[in-house]
Amino acid sequence: MKYFWTFFWTFLLVQMLTYVAGSMMGVAYDFQTGAILAVGATIFIFILPLLLPNEPADSHGSH
Repeated sequence: MKYFWTFFWTFLLVQMLTYVAGSMMGVAYDFQTGAILAVGATIFIFILPLLLPNEPADSHGSH
């Protein structure tokens, strides 16, 4: 279920971003571009935690 909600909110936010950015550049809104970007962003969000380390960073002062 968390995957669905992640995709749902990413889809909505990317569509909003596509609309606003297109309006600022004077380009017509394209739903398909937003949908492709939303799928890519969702995949990136799912992969990012796998690439980040889990262990806490060591402090600089301890030996």
